Amino acid sequence: MGRTIAIALHDIEPATFGRCALIRDWLYDHGVTRTTLLVIPARDLHPLDERCPEMVAWLEQCRNKGDVIAQHGFQHSAGRGSRWTPGRGAGVRRSGEFVGLDARETRSAVDAGWRLMRLAGIEPHGFVAPAYAYTPALHEALAARFRWWAGLLAVHRPSDDARPHFSPAWSLAGGPIRSALSPTLVRFAALTAGPTLRLDLHPSDVEHPRHMLALEGVLRRARDRHSVTYDELAAG
Repeated sequence: MGRTIAIALHDIEPATFGRCALIRDWLYDHGVTRTTLLVIPARDLHPLDERCPEMVAWLEQCRNKGDVIAQHGFQHSAGRGSRWTPGRGAGVRRSGEFVGLDARETRSAVDAGWRLMRLAGIEPHGFVAPAYAYTPALHEALAARFRWWAGLLAVHRPSDDARPHFSPAWSLAGGPIRSALSPTLVRFAALTAGPTLRLDLHPSDVEHPRHMLALEGVLRRARDRHSVTYDELAAG
């Protein structure tokens, strides 16, 4: 596969659509032709195609240009529990949407989100849990629906004998401490990454000039890498 860069744009929903479209255009300007778009199916429990048909049309256009669409939880809401997500230099306490749900509740939420996206014409290929908070029940539910699921350290295929594609996801999102440290750490990641440099972008990044400057520097240094989607990482 050679040296690659895999960028996932998180938290796409009607309320963030404008910022997400702006980030995607900015990535095109920097030579990133393929991304993985993580869509929240039901933030406000309304069908996507009714709530924001412009966003659905945009997602279809992005997919036609080579992007891949993935399901990002169900509502992306706080679950009944929380999990400590390791940050680069500082951990972040984040709620996991599926933490504390039983098998039936988990399967119902995953299936409902999948159906909403499919009805909107944007059937997802893979799944990324909010805050990367997975449970055994969630893993079981994903195996029946998706080609792959992505964790903090790797992109996996549901098959038990399929080798995951190991590459840590670097992000600029987080609390005040991590927000201050992460631009430097992401630059360091770009210099030390192996065959795949994996970056997580969020709509809030456009509100932080230091984040965008750091990302711009990373993309300049990564010009020798070709952009890939999580579909391609999962396929090996």
